[in-house]
Amino acid sequence: MSTMFDDMAKSPAAWLSGEGEESSVVLSTRVRLARNIAGCRFPESADEDTRQRVINYFDSCLARSKVLSSGEYHKASDIDELDQNFLIDRHLISPAFLNGEAFKALFIDPQARVSVMVNEEDHLRIQALSSGLDAQGSYELAVRYESEIGRYLEYDYDHDFGYLTACPTNAGTGMRASMLIHLPGLVLTREIDKVISHITRSGLVVRGFYGEGSDVLGNLFQVSNQNTLGITEEEVLTHIARITKEIIEKEAAARQRLMDEAEDMIEDKIWRAYGILKHARVLTSDEVMNLLSAVRLGHAMKIIDFLSLSLINDILLLSQPAHLQKYYGHEMDSNRRDFVRAQMVREKLRTEQE
Repeated sequence: MSTMFDDMAKSPAAWLSGEGEESSVVLSTRVRLARNIAGCRFPESADEDTRQRVINYFDSCLARSKVLSSGEYHKASDIDELDQNFLIDRHLISPAFLNGEAFKALFIDPQARVSVMVNEEDHLRIQALSSGLDAQGSYELAVRYESEIGRYLEYDYDHDFGYLTACPTNAGTGMRASMLIHLPGLVLTREIDKVISHITRSGLVVRGFYGEGSDVLGNLFQVSNQNTLGITEEEVLTHIARITKEIIEKEAAARQRLMDEAEDMIEDKIWRAYGILKHARVLTSDEVMNLLSAVRLGHAMKIIDFLSLSLINDILLLSQPAHLQKYYGHEMDSNRRDFVRAQMVREKLRTEQE
């Protein structure tokens, strides 16, 4: 449907480049800003005329703004099911964005690091993604677009409560910052529950790979702030960065413990995972994520030092069902995907070593 989506499927995601601070543990950082337009009811309670008016307001921003003149803009109803799932894989839309496609729209910047969902839970959900631990960079990128839209639209703001949102838990800053973190050491040493408890007591929340309501796959966890009211954006960013660094220290200690107490078993686990990925003829997406978790651990421990993080991240994304189909340019049933996925992984690993 979109040449941008087709091109994106052939290119590694910029926010999974394997670069940035602590990138061996923190895959990416996301900052999302919830904003609503003054004088308009929130999407959930708004009638069709109001939701259409919100779309029209955003259309006028696109027509007037140089910042928003590049990138791609689509009405949600025009995005087919495969592309919708592809965008979820790419973390550019939320699953909730697909609940009722009428009167919804999506803007994506040219680098596919910023997206604006129109009429999701709030009128505008502006999010920015960065590689590695980069809360400040993601925030500044999101604010650039939030400020540009704010030049043309008045946001629903209260001097006592801050930005008003459809869900009270987002009011205040309207900001959610999240880190996608790889924690195999804590899982293997069975310390993960204790660490999650510590994270929760610190005022943060832990979710799976795709965020709220999703499962943990490949030992990947999303850590994000809960508090948005009575706290500044800078305080949120500082707090989540500090807690993330504490988690990284605990993960490093767990990895060292594994090497001290079970080096042979850990190396065997890592090499077995690499061997399966390199030679398997059939692989599910969950299998690839779990096997890549071991390979990523091997990369961090310099056991497998001939693969790049960018390649590992690329395979992670391409192994997702929608990505795989977009990459090869046609839809497939699940059995065919499992066969083609294994083929893709073998090709990627072979190319890296040539």
